[in-house]
Parts: sequence; structure tokens; C-alpha cells
Amino acid sequence: MSTRTTDLDAGAGGPGATARRTTLLGDVRTARWADRLWTAVQAGDEYSALDLIDNALDDGLEPEAVLLDVVGAVQRRVGTEWAANRMSVAGEHVATAINDRVISSLPIRRPAAPRGRIAVACVDQEWHALPARLLAETLRLRGWHVDYLGAQVPTPHLIGHIHRTGPDAVCLSSSLPTRLPLAHGAITAVQAVGTSVMTGGLAFGADGRYARLLGADAWAPDARTAADRLAAGPLPRPSPAHQTIDDLPHLGDQEYTMVAGSSARLVRDTFHRLEQRYPTMKGYDDEQRERTAEDIAHIVDFLTAALYVDASEIFTEFLTWTADVLTARGVPARSLVPGLDLLEEQLRDFPRARALIGTGRDVLTDSPRPRHAG
Repeated sequence: MSTRTTDLDAGAGGPGATARRTTLLGDVRTARWADRLWTAVQAGDEYSALDLIDNALDDGLEPEAVLLDVVGAVQRRVGTEWAANRMSVAGEHVATAINDRVISSLPIRRPAAPRGRIAVACVDQEWHALPARLLAETLRLRGWHVDYLGAQVPTPHLIGHIHRTGPDAVCLSSSLPTRLPLAHGAITAVQAVGTSVMTGGLAFGADGRYARLLGADAWAPDARTAADRLAAGPLPRPSPAHQTIDDLPHLGDQEYTMVAGSSARLVRDTFHRLEQRYPTMKGYDDEQRERTAEDIAHIVDFLTAALYVDASEIFTEFLTWTADVLTARGVPARSLVPGLDLLEEQLRDFPRARALIGTGRDVLTDSPRPRHAG
């Protein structure tokens, strides 16, 4: 009898199967609403977007599901479509603004007794604010008092806010690995005043490896997991003896400091050397020249970030992503290689930097480019 019950529970019947069917139906339903919201944001139709969210709530969809499984899913699609050259920068901005307006329209009730107080902020120079906004609103829905500080919060201002309000924890968000040095400083500064830090966002790695490396007290891969973790109990208290330099002993070679300090010169000199060695650049218009300089600057930024955490994948994943973006726009991925060669020439005295560049060049020249979905 017990065997039959186990079989039913794991197979076509039983409470386990019922839960799975319920989850599957919920996934299908939220996917349909996400498709409808996607149609609205593509058209730049804010009014339709707001109407359909009202309809989704009337249909019984929970506000948290609207936030994370509808709005969040659409915003991820916005990024994918832009990278594949199927959405312009202007279209991306319009879609993000509509999603932000939709979030503001969701009903949030004031809790009778808040669970506690959480500060949610983006790391200094991090302008991708929507992931942090989704977390802030999820926590509000779950009964927390939330101070949402928004994008690009300078660390001294964050610390001032902590002194004034005394939150139970700070949630720091960053999407770009180039912000990891600033994130490290923010984590350490917040911990120095006795407040625990949870980090989240793509910058910290899909598995949170850079959050752990930089000494964060907790990490979460998404807003729902972060809210669950905060509900489970207080975060670990930071050690009062924690020092930033203790986390990253490899910084003792000074490569990061010296390369980061000369980044403007590296970008300028690499651009000028490209002009000298590749006469076709003389025919570039102003926009092409500006884009080329931006690409070089991004390469240098990601190189310095990889040096900071001593992780080649930060550099190679950026190059792979950039190559995909260029390929989608009809520019060969190999066009990045000359810039890498010129950077390597200028960094001959920096073995870690040269090794990173060599690995990046190998990725660009040896790996086949994946095709984008049509």
C-alpha cells in the first residue's frame, strides 16, 4: 500500500502531481500575461500595459507574480532583443519606462507591523535599477519597510542613510561586473558600521562567486530567493575586523591599480594606434569613431574588473557577448582582435593583464559564433 501511494505521489496522481500541475498551469498563465505585456511595450503603449496588468490582477494573478514573472520576464526579453539588434536603444528605454510605470501601479498595502527595515540600493555607477526595484517592491508586498535608494548610490550617501535609519540589512544590486571594485568598497563600508549586506545581480556571478569573494554576508540569484532568505531570519552579522585587502591578496601585485589608473590613456592610445595601422578607420564617420572608442573603453573596463577579482571569465564572457552583439549588427567578431593586440603591446609589463588578453583573443578566434534565434 505504501508503495502504491509513493508511486501515485511521484507519478500521474497524488498531491505531488497536483502541485506540479498547479505550478505548470501558473507558469503557462504568467507566460501568457508576459506575452501580452511584451506586445504593449513593443508598441510603446503604456495605457494598454496598465490595463492588462489590472486585468491580470482581476484574473487572480498575485502581485508578486506580476512583478517577477510578468514584468521581470518582459524586461529580460528587452535585453535579449536589444542584444540581437531587434530593438533599438530608444525602444529599450521606452519598454523599461513602461515596465517601471507598471510596477508603480501595483497596489501595496501598509503592513500593520512591518517585519523589519531593509535598504535596497544599486552600487555606485550602476544604472540598471529595475532589478533592485523589483526586489524592493517584492519585499514591500511581503510586509517589510523598504527604503529604495535607486540607481548609482555613492557609498558615503549609503552610509549616511544607514546612520539615519538603522536598517536591519542592506541589499546591494549590480548588473555590470565592472562595478565590482565599487561594490567591494560598499560592502566593506556597510559592514564597518555593523550592518549586514546581501548582494544580487549578474555582476556577482550566476552562482554568487564574486559576492563570496568580496565578503558579502549573503547572496541571492533573484528577488524571490532574496525575499525568502530575509524572511528566514537575520543575516549573519559582519565581522568588525573585516578589511577589504584581506579578501583579495592578489591585488598586492598592483596590476589592477596601475592598469585602472591608466585606463584613459590606454583607451586614447589604442584608438590612435588603430587609426595609424588600419587606414580604413580614416573613412569612419563621427558615429563610427565614437562607437569604436566606446568599445575600446568597455574592453579596458572589463579587463580591469577581471584583474580586480582575478577571474578570466569576466573578460572572456564580455568579449563573447560583445562579439555576438557586433555579429548581429553585421560587424565581424574578429574586428575586436586588433584592439586586443594593441592593448597587449602597451601592457607588456603586466603578466596577469597580458594573460587575460591572450585568453580573450583565443576565445574570439577559436570559438564558433552561436546563431541568434530568429
